[in-house]
Amino acid sequence: MIFDGSMHQLPDTDPGETAEWLDSLDAVVDVQGKTRARYLLSRLLERARESQVSFPATVSTPYVNSIPREQEPWFPGDEHIERRIRAYIRWNAAVMVVRANTNAEGIGGHLSTFASSASLYEVGFNHFFRGKDSGTPGDHIYFQGHAAPGVYARAFIERRLDEDDLDHFRREIGRNGEGLSSYPHPRLMPEFWEFPTVSMGLGPLTALYHARFNRYLQNRQLDDTSNSRVWAFLGDGECDEPETLGSISLAAREQLDNLTFVVNCNLQRLDGPVRGNGKIIQELEAVFRGAGWNVIKVVWGSKWDELLAQDVDGVLLDKMNSTVDGEFQRYSVEGGAYIREHFFGPDPRLHQMVAHLSDEELVNLPRGGHDYRKLYAAYKAAADNLGSGKPTVILAKTIKGWTLGSQVEGRNATHQIKKLNTDQLRAIYKAPSERAVLKELAHIDTHLKRFISLSPFLVISSGDQRHQMDCSPRGGDAGFVKVLDQQTLLIPDSIGNNRLDTLTNIIATSQVGLLFFIPGIDEVVRVNGSATLQTGSDLLKHFDTLKNNPKLVIKVIVEAAYMHCPKAMMRSKLWSIEHHQNIDAMPTIGQIISDQTKSTGPVESREEMLKRYTPDL
Repeated sequence: MIFDGSMHQLPDTDPGETAEWLDSLDAVVDVQGKTRARYLLSRLLERARESQVSFPATVSTPYVNSIPREQEPWFPGDEHIERRIRAYIRWNAAVMVVRANTNAEGIGGHLSTFASSASLYEVGFNHFFRGKDSGTPGDHIYFQGHAAPGVYARAFIERRLDEDDLDHFRREIGRNGEGLSSYPHPRLMPEFWEFPTVSMGLGPLTALYHARFNRYLQNRQLDDTSNSRVWAFLGDGECDEPETLGSISLAAREQLDNLTFVVNCNLQRLDGPVRGNGKIIQELEAVFRGAGWNVIKVVWGSKWDELLAQDVDGVLLDKMNSTVDGEFQRYSVEGGAYIREHFFGPDPRLHQMVAHLSDEELVNLPRGGHDYRKLYAAYKAAADNLGSGKPTVILAKTIKGWTLGSQVEGRNATHQIKKLNTDQLRAIYKAPSERAVLKELAHIDTHLKRFISLSPFLVISSGDQRHQMDCSPRGGDAGFVKVLDQQTLLIPDSIGNNRLDTLTNIIATSQVGLLFFIPGIDEVVRVNGSATLQTGSDLLKHFDTLKNNPKLVIKVIVEAAYMHCPKAMMRSKLWSIEHHQNIDAMPTIGQIISDQTKSTGPVESREEMLKRYTPDL
């Protein structure tokens, strides 16, 4: 802990007495815990002030998380699912920028900012940000301008944007001026963005005055903004802009505890390190704490907790405190052997602390800004801070360009990279394992043929020329799909629901994907190929035994086929009796159709519908 820059230089006139005081403090921490120790230190500081013993203000704390592991709240989300969704969003954000620069040379865009801050946004979206659906003002979000691709990518997942929208990123002059704007701007996209940002420093400054205006509305009883919070996302390099920090004392003076700054501390600005020979997180902590803010640091991920728990001598903490940002940047681009030698290696106690970890595990020791649980704890503390009279700043340590691969991640030029080659794209989604590659076949083998012969159900996916997708379920007796040979499948097409979309898509593009299911089997078979529509009698004769003779046959030429990973099926326990739902848990299809069409006529019951279907079954 840094109290005074020269304090360590003062001579110790009585080392024995100093040791007694330190031993007493250690004993309190060991026996009664940190909370008791913190209380005693507070009382000592209080008594020192009463005795007119001057003491420097505490404006900086150790380079660790503000919220210790034992004080973290329960995480209410599904971390696995949230992590997978976040991966899809990161992928779409990166590919959107890459495709934009492929289609129009030099169009620009930013890959690395959102890659480092994806977790910051996703924790907010999934658990904290409140919309206006209930008629309340909701929360107000000031997005970091360079992270706009990530927000567009999330909107694509939510179906608020489509693929054509993403293909018009930064192309506002095309498509009648309805392309996606480079940065958040409500005049360019009034139905999407609330506030303009990216002019460095204006976002946080505007957010501060917005929080103040919300208090004005509340105090004058003009609007109920009591539960509205203003969230402003900014970068650590942006904090060097005078607009960013110039008015932060106003937020504390006005007691704007409805305001939260989230600073993405990736230690890099547009063209290099923010503080190569310093520590920007410690600097910002001192600035905000001195201005009267509530400061929450999220420096290290959960995997560091075990190491910090072993740090009885404080050597790891000392190493964290003494390592400058430039060195941390170096560690983010080097391998595990380098980290072991240069960060943990100089002190044998540190080296022994990580002896059980592999080089790969050392590389994967996460920054706090990429850890869902650490971020959730920080956001919840900020939300619960309402009523304290203090605005909150969250300082989250990340790696710029995180997950974009070794050629991009943590590099000085990361911010300027707009394109990725195939290998770099593969770094985002790792190449399939050898086993996964080998199980993919270009034909139907004996095992796949057996599976298809037992399958009474499949789903056909297809797309039209506008890339609009369709999924059509098909069912029948086991083996209703015929394997003509190793390269050819025949699917009977009788009159039924959703047949027209599939058929027109096949005519338009021919490409299809098939998923075969067998009840009771935690496995599926996937087939990709090209399809044509056939009416020849030589193919129709394969289905002479069917009750409803097909009008045509969908002939699929197999291009790839393999048994799918069963994990999702196993996890869902789809076929387990104990997971079967009572049919009355869902309304009848008649009721659903009646509600959707707003029909006022009688609703067809399940029994009546079954009776109507019986002749076709």
